[in-house]
This record gives sequence, C-alpha cells and structure tokens, in this order.
Amino acid sequence: MAGFFGSISTTPCAADVYYGTDYNSHLGTRRAGMVTYDSELGFKRAIHSIENAYFRPKFEDEFPKFLGNSGLGIISDTDAQPQLFNSHLGRFAIVTVAKILNIEEIARQLLNEGMHLTEFSSGRINPTELVGCLIVKGKDFVDGIENVYRTVKGSCTMVLLTEDGIIAARDSWGRTPVVVGRKKNAYAVTSETTSFPNLGYEIEKFLGPGEIVRLQANSIEVLRKANHRMQICAFLWVYYGFPTSDYEGRNTEEVRNATGYMMGKNDDTEVDCACGIPDSGTGMAVGYAHGHGCPFMRAVSKYTPTWPRSFTPVNQEMRNLVAKMKLIQNKSILKDKKVLFCDDSIVRGTQLRDNTACLFEAGAKEVHMRIACPPLVYGCQFINFTSSRSDMELITRRVIADIEGENAANDPERLKAYATTDSPEYKQMIQIIQKRFGLNSLKFTKLEDLIAAIGLDKSKVCTHCFDGSSQFTLEEPNLDNE
Repeated sequence: MAGFFGSISTTPCAADVYYGTDYNSHLGTRRAGMVTYDSELGFKRAIHSIENAYFRPKFEDEFPKFLGNSGLGIISDTDAQPQLFNSHLGRFAIVTVAKILNIEEIARQLLNEGMHLTEFSSGRINPTELVGCLIVKGKDFVDGIENVYRTVKGSCTMVLLTEDGIIAARDSWGRTPVVVGRKKNAYAVTSETTSFPNLGYEIEKFLGPGEIVRLQANSIEVLRKANHRMQICAFLWVYYGFPTSDYEGRNTEEVRNATGYMMGKNDDTEVDCACGIPDSGTGMAVGYAHGHGCPFMRAVSKYTPTWPRSFTPVNQEMRNLVAKMKLIQNKSILKDKKVLFCDDSIVRGTQLRDNTACLFEAGAKEVHMRIACPPLVYGCQFINFTSSRSDMELITRRVIADIEGENAANDPERLKAYATTDSPEYKQMIQIIQKRFGLNSLKFTKLEDLIAAIGLDKSKVCTHCFDGSSQFTLEEPNLDNE
C-alpha cells in the first residue's frame, strides 16, 4: 500500500507537503519521497528508505531545499518514487498507489516498442516508472492516463506534478481513495482525510473511480468524469484507515464502532470485558462493549515510544518478533477474567497464536476473539494488503487443505462453500481455527453486516478477499463514464 499528499498554493507549499505526507505514514514502511516544482528552479526531489526510520526525520535536513508553490510527497511499501519524466507532454513528477499484476507483460511490450526501463538491483521493474512510460504514450495527460486504465491489470491511482498544476487520477475501479481539500489560496490532494485538519484544509470532494482533475492554487478542473461503477476496498475501513479518515464520506472509526456494535448486540457469550488489539481493533471493541453491555477495557496496550508501528522486515521471523514485542498485556485486568478481544483480521494466524498464548500466560480465565471482517479465503489481487506470496499462506486455505486436501483448497467451487457464512464448511473451518489457537470462542463479522456498517451498496465495495466476487474486474477495463 502507499499514501500520498500533494499541494498547490499561491505561497510556498513545502511545509504542507512535508507534514501532510507524514500523516500517511501508516500506509507504507519502505520508501518515501518528496518533490517540489518552482518555475525558475524546476523540480527538486529526494527519496529515502524508511525501513528503519520515519518520514519526518529522514527529510528534515533537506526541507529548506524544497522550493516552489506546488509539490508531492509519497510513502510506499514498494518502489522508490516520485519518478521524474521529461517528455513531449512536458516535464512532470509522478507518484502511484498501484498493484500491477501484468507488469512483466507491459514491460516487454514497452521494450519491444523501443522504450527503456530501469531496474531495481533485484532485477524488478519500478511500477511507477512503468506507469509514467504508459502515460507519455498519450497525446495528452488524460489520454495517457486512460492508456494506464486500459492496460494495467490490478489497480493504479496516480498523482502528477506538472509545470501547469497537479493532476490527480483515481484508479479506474476506485479501489483506493483520492480526496481533494481546499483552504484559502491552496488546494491539496491526498489518500487520507486525516492529513487535512491540522493543515487547515476542508474536504472539497472525493474523486470518483477513474476521475481525473487538475488542481491550481485557486481552482479545480475536471479533466475526465468519474466512471459509474466502483469497487472500493473494504479493508480501508477494516484495517488500513486511520480512525479519523473518511472514505466516500464514511468515517473509519464510525464503521469500526458499528461493526462491533452489531456483533456485540447479537452475541450471547458471557464475558467480563471487551478489549481491542491495538490499533485497528480498538474501535470495534468500543462498539462491541456498547452493543453487548459490558465494559470496554485496555487489557493490551501498544508500547508507542519505541514500537509505534510494525516495520516490515523481509524476514518473517523478525516480523513476528516486532508484532509480539510492541504489545504488552495488563495482568491486573486479565487475571481470572473472561476476556473478549476484537481484531481487524486473521491472515496467516501467526500473531493470533502468539497473542492468545500470552493472554493465557498473563492470567486470563477465558479468551474469546471477534474479527472485524469475514474470513480471508482469497488473496488480494488489487492493493497489496498482505505480503503473502501465495494464497496457501492464508490460515483459511491451510485449514481447507487439512480438511479436504490441496486440490480442494484451490477449487473455486469448494472455496465458495467455505466462504459462505454459516455453511457447514464455513462452520467447520472456524471451529478448527478456534481449536488450533486455543480460543474459547471465535466469530467473524458477517459480510452483510460489514457492508451495512460501511453504508455503501455491496456492488460498490470490493469484497474479493472474502467471497471472490471481484475477479471479473481483472479482465474488464472500467471506462464507463459517459
């Protein structure tokens, strides 16, 4: 995943870009970049690794060098960006939030056409550079961005800093968000509305799927109307989103509260308190406690002075260690209590196993787990929400393989049976996961309840990882904006 912030103003913009980008830090852990444009000095860019550091200190020393009234910042889990281009369209910088499944096929096509692409030291193509190459094939920026929409399988949201303003383009299916903010003599564009309040911006509009706009310091121009169909990722509200951020006008914390409330109201499990696995499970736990009529308590806290977020080391063993070390149990609350915990999801199950063991060791009498989304039965093909290399790394797939064998775990019809809420296969899968991790009970949010909490029509939300329903969008470009 990645998060961006761009600003264009009648006055120098570097401070807004610097702090606005920092408010996207929860969306990326590997690379960060800033770029500004000045009509006399041109583009100034810097890119740094943030795998063992944070955005602000990495760019603090260079901050005075970023001059001009327009600029972009990006925090990414993937490639080094922004990328700079000089083309027949003019000079521009580009940042992307993208997952390109057919990147090798596109790269071969571009090379056959006489274009060149740089490579990472690992031999991989830089996705943002590839997107820029697709754009410069167009007769203008809109035509080039539509070329990206037609060509890329997966998803691609992009923001361009040009010599004539900022161009923002949301993924053609709207899987990732783009929101425009406004204050006196300035516009901004970002992934997260959380970036706006402390910088004085008010939400101006949420871009629709495939919508393209050009921002100037005192104006916004729609270059391409939004598509009618949308598939925004449900995981923005479940996991990725910061509590104060809104997507499609729906606040993240409100959705988490509503999900928990519905589950708590309909759950007859006797517990002494409800707790959240911080941070994304906390909002659900508050809602659950309200609906269930039990107290909300912080039986687990995240140690923020040195473990504010989990960096993403390549080594799985180190990732597990980081996840364990940052959470500390409160034995005074846990001792001899029937405790219910809310968490955003279960992917591989590694953290669930470790957390459950620690809770019992800390004195809990019973440990119950409630999950904010349905079981993840299908791997994400659209926004990189997990680092799994194979769907078989999902705990659900491994359990299905244990029940019926490897063939069943990859059979679309059998997977559909396990993904159907309260089917015999679904219930057996959940019981095995519960037993495997030593939980007293385990329940997942029903898909229809999650959709109700989000407040959008099911057809507008990507729920592929739960029910496999968005496979068609890989093969079907979404260009229906007429």
